[in-house]
Amino acid sequence: MHGNVELHGHRGARGLRPENTLPGLAFALELGVDALEFDVAMSADGQLVLTHDLHVSAVTSADTGMAVPGDEMFPYVGKPIIALTLPQLRTLDVGVRLPERPDDRFALTQVPLPDTRMPTLGAVLGLIGALGADHVRLHVELKSDPTRPDLCADPRRFVEDVVHELDRHDRLSRAALLSFDWRILEIARPLVERRYALVERDTMTPAWMNGIRLGEVGGDLATAAAAVGATTLSPDRVLVDEALMTGAARQGLPVVVWTVNEPDEAARLIDMGVAGIVTDYPDRMRRLWKVRGLPLPDPVTPLRPVGA
Repeated sequence: MHGNVELHGHRGARGLRPENTLPGLAFALELGVDALEFDVAMSADGQLVLTHDLHVSAVTSADTGMAVPGDEMFPYVGKPIIALTLPQLRTLDVGVRLPERPDDRFALTQVPLPDTRMPTLGAVLGLIGALGADHVRLHVELKSDPTRPDLCADPRRFVEDVVHELDRHDRLSRAALLSFDWRILEIARPLVERRYALVERDTMTPAWMNGIRLGEVGGDLATAAAAVGATTLSPDRVLVDEALMTGAARQGLPVVVWTVNEPDEAARLIDMGVAGIVTDYPDRMRRLWKVRGLPLPDPVTPLRPVGA
């Protein structure tokens, strides 16, 4: 039996509440997670905003009106995040999932919260402080695509701005930076204690892996991740096998796997020795943790309106 396996809420609790939103993150905390994962990108005016996509997603976002009369950038859905200012992005309703396909599983299980706005990293950190969720680690994924520099912030400025904001809220020691763009990890090495090397099949290339060619390290992802200063290897679940786990153990890197939503699969991965499970459904995983006798992360008491 493993002494502890961490439970990480993916984009808050994407399967249950709108992703990368204040109410969604708060709900994951109320359920109880060891780490709260969310995505950050930079706006045209240098603000750090929560969004998974580098363009305004038609699935998670809907236009409600112009930020200013006659705005030539409107409609904003479909536009690059980095081309829009915070006032423009704040007009979007990000509380209702708009499925592109009728089989969108999250639309079937996610409770809509209309009129929810895209938050800044600062707003999230303020919420964490207000909730007193000091025991929960914040996992900030920096959205950066090295193959599309026109859509992304300068990596060094991006890292330094995120680190500054975490430090300003006294959260740096209780946070981790995550990225598929391993340039981010190299830059973050002297600045942040915990650095997660995200990887999926499409990013197993030198462009994404800070110039590293897998063939030059014997095809071993953990060796490549260690070379850029990662402290944890975080692969897509389909990449996890005994060879990956053996390589990670050899490098002394814990493996935290994403995105796992079925308890049976999570149980199999736990038996393989993963250190953490990233999930859209923390409620399902908490039931598995209980059955397995694993330590359960403490829920966070929700804020109540004055007089309630």
